[in-house]
Amino acid sequence: MVKRVLGLGCRKGASPEAMRQLVETILGGDKAISLIATIDGKEQEPAIATLAAALSIPVITFNAARLEQETPRLANPSEVVFRETGCHGVAESSALAAAGEGARLILEKQVFEGCTAALAAADDEAH
Repeated sequence: MVKRVLGLGCRKGASPEAMRQLVETILGGDKAISLIATIDGKEQEPAIATLAAALSIPVITFNAARLEQETPRLANPSEVVFRETGCHGVAESSALAAAGEGARLILEKQVFEGCTAALAAADDEAH
């Protein structure tokens, strides 16, 4: 069974509608997501909380230090994000952290109107 994790990030006050549009675009009709992951504190942002409620998917969070450990596996590390959060990425790193050590990005960070999303997957049977 493949565990798929949607990593999300957003600017403060980002639009829930923008996040919904971004996620619908990247997932298409595929809703086979196990978890939503983000950085501590962002789970309360309306863009993320509204999407998680609409999809009935749990949200898990990680602190910046834990997300920074994922930097070598990021496709798009960002110095700007590092200055703002203390880690080089939120969407990609949280997806990878939640999916586990053997996870891989199956969709690099996508950005739309202050919202970011990435998708990681790991084979549960390999762990």
